[in-house]
Parts: sequence; structure tokens; C-alpha cells
Amino acid sequence: MPGPLRIASVNVNGIRAAYRKGMGEWLDARAIDILALQEVRAATEDIEALLGSEWDILHDPATAKGRAGVALASRNAASIHRVELGDEDFDSAGRWLEADYDVGGEIVTVVSTYVHSGEVGSPKQVEKFRFLDAMSARLPDLAAHSQFALVVGDLNVGHRELDIRNWKGNRKSAGFLPEERAYFDRIFGPLGERVECADGTVGVGLGWVDVGRAWAGEVEGPYTWWSQRGKAFDTDTGWRIDYHMATAPLAATVTNYAIDRASAWDTRWSDHAPVVVDYAI
Repeated sequence: MPGPLRIASVNVNGIRAAYRKGMGEWLDARAIDILALQEVRAATEDIEALLGSEWDILHDPATAKGRAGVALASRNAASIHRVELGDEDFDSAGRWLEADYDVGGEIVTVVSTYVHSGEVGSPKQVEKFRFLDAMSARLPDLAAHSQFALVVGDLNVGHRELDIRNWKGNRKSAGFLPEERAYFDRIFGPLGERVECADGTVGVGLGWVDVGRAWAGEVEGPYTWWSQRGKAFDTDTGWRIDYHMATAPLAATVTNYAIDRASAWDTRWSDHAPVVVDYAI
């Protein structure tokens, strides 16, 4: 992988449908080294057939066929991969896939993850909090495993008011609940320091970096997901819920960050836009 390592992440909303709508043309033009996919909703053979033989593909399907599913595709094969997250009785299948890659003699660990969307007052929200608990517990181990660790994917939480256009109307909605946002306050808080969280609790920072916010600065968005309903895409009434969460040493190598927003509503091949980042390791 010569030059900067280009890592892209996208919720494809069904990879077979995405390819019918033009995902392949996007991928051919972007010179990506590692591609993280969420909501694959297909068999491993389908992914292999669509991407082609030049990619090494890892896939963790969901327990329920046709649901969720995460994958990692790379130009060079991973040295090892892991899929377990949380307690043994917790079903994380199709939502968490880790892999180690040798990049210039350095181990780069990449995770493709798909956090539950949740639903207030329902078992779906309970499962979402269980997943966020397990992810938060795993992050220190990832950072200890490799100084260049990266968690990417559809995390289904807008961390701050800047991350959702209509944040006032979503304060009691899954995806912007104070209890959800508090996890990200802790994840992105300074390592080991006291962090005041959105839900009024006090936590300890884990020291990870929100690459998108660090690159864009204190601006609205830029968003990565738009509802299929109404004119959300045309009016840019979106959410920034697709992340690159990096360890500090890896975040320090970022040379470019881009959200590949489609030029028009009818040219989209997913309701999410790819997030593409160059890491000069």
C-alpha cells in the first residue's frame, strides 16, 4: 500500500442494491486501500462477486439472514481478524469486525461496526445500550493492542448539536438521546480526564479522536445520512452518524477527509454517503 493509506467506510443499505445503483463506479474511481461496509445484507459469495478478485474480503453476517452484516475489503490480506464483542450471551453478529493489517511494518487495526438504530422505550434501545457498553469497554484494549487503531462505521448517534440539522426536534429520539451522546463524550474525552457528559453524568475520557469533527471544525455537519422521506437530501437536513474514531497517534497522520455526498438525490446508491480518509502512516 504505497503512499497514504486510504480507508473508506459506508453503510451500503444492501450491497446488491447499491451495486445496481452505481456503487461499483464510485469504488473504481476512489483508489481505496481498505473498505469498511455496514448493512451488507448479503452472503459472502455475493460480496466477492461484486467487488472482484483483487480484494481480500472478511465478512461477519448477522444471525438473522438479510439483516445488518459488516465487512472489510482490502488490497492486502489481513494478518488476523476478530468478531466477538461483549459478553458471551450478547449477539453482536453482523455488527463488529476487527482486522489487523501490516502497513509499512506497522500494525493498523481497523474495525467495521454497525451500531443498533434503537427505539426509545423498547428492547431495541436496550440492545443498543448493551452494544455501546461493549464497544466502550473494548476501545482501551484496541488502543493497547495497536497505537494505530481505527473504529469506523454507522454508529447511529449524533454526538453533538452540530451533528444533526434538526437537533431540537430530536432531543427525545433514538440517535440523539443524552444517554447515547454521553458515550461519545467519554470516548472522545481527553484520556484519563474527568468528562461532564450530555446526560448529566461524569465519566473518564478514553482519548479517542473524532476524525470528522477534528477535520471539519466547529461547523454544522458535514452530514453523512439523510432520510429517504421528503426533501431531506435536497435541503441537507441530515445527520452525521458515520464516523472514523481513531487513536491519537493515528489521527495525527490524517492528510485528507472527505464525505462523498452524491451530486443529486437520484444519483445516490445508499442513504448514507461514504466517508473517505487518508492516513499518512
